[in-house]
Amino acid sequence: MSDVSPTVLFEYPLNEKMRTWLRLEFLLQQMYDNRGLKDIGVALTFFRAVAELLDILERGDVRPDLLKELARQQQKLAQWSELPEADIERIHTLRQKLRNLSSELTAAPRMGQGLREDKLIGMVRQRLSLPGGCCSFDLPTLHIWLHQLPEQKCQQANIWLNSIAVLKHSLDSVLELIRHAGTFRDLTSLNGFYQDNATDADLLRLQVALEHQVYPQISGHKTRFAIRFLPLDSEHGHIPERLVFELACC
Repeated sequence: MSDVSPTVLFEYPLNEKMRTWLRLEFLLQQMYDNRGLKDIGVALTFFRAVAELLDILERGDVRPDLLKELARQQQKLAQWSELPEADIERIHTLRQKLRNLSSELTAAPRMGQGLREDKLIGMVRQRLSLPGGCCSFDLPTLHIWLHQLPEQKCQQANIWLNSIAVLKHSLDSVLELIRHAGTFRDLTSLNGFYQDNATDADLLRLQVALEHQVYPQISGHKTRFAIRFLPLDSEHGHIPERLVFELACC
C-alpha cells in the first residue's frame, strides 16, 4: 500500500473480553482528552464517559480478565526469551512491568469505587439519561462547579483519574502487547469481500486507504472472520473490484 496515501485504521474484537477492553479504552481516552472541563460541552463528554465506564465496571469481570491476560503475556514473554535472537533485557523489563501491574491491580480497591462514591459524579450520572437533564436549572450544582477556577477543576479531575490509573495502565499495557503480536499483511478483496481464518486471535486490525472512501463491515469470532467493504456514500460510491488493504490478526 502506498505510503503517500493516508490510511484509516479499523479494529474489530473477536471475543467478548476484547470487546469490553476496547470500549473501556475508548471511554478512558475521552476522559483524559476532556479532563480540562473548560465548558459544559467538554464537561458533559467527560461525565458521560465516566458514567458509561462505571456501567461496564459494575459487571465485575474486568479485573479478573485483566489479571489473567497479564499472566498470559508474562508466559509469552518467557517463551520468547528462549529464542536465540531475543532481546533479553527488553523482555526482562516488560515482564517486570507486567508483574508490578498485576500486584497493583490485585491490591487496588474495587474498580471505579472512587468515581462511584463522588457526589458530583453521582448527581450528573443520574441526570444523563434525561434529555437536556444537565442544564443549569436541572443541575445547578454542576453549573456553579464549572465556574470554579481552572486549577481547582484540574485538581479534581486529576483525583478522579488517579482513582482509575491502575486500570488504565494495565489496560494500555495489555492492548499494546496484543496489538504488537500481529503483523500487517497486504491483502486484496474481490468485489468488496474477503474471508479467512483467525485461529486463537483476539483482535483484527485493518488499514484501508482513505482515498477509496470505504469502510469494513466485519463479522467473525476467534476461528473465522469475513470482511465486506461498503462505500461511505451509499448512493454514489463504489467498491473497486480488487481492493488492496492491510490486515493484522493479533
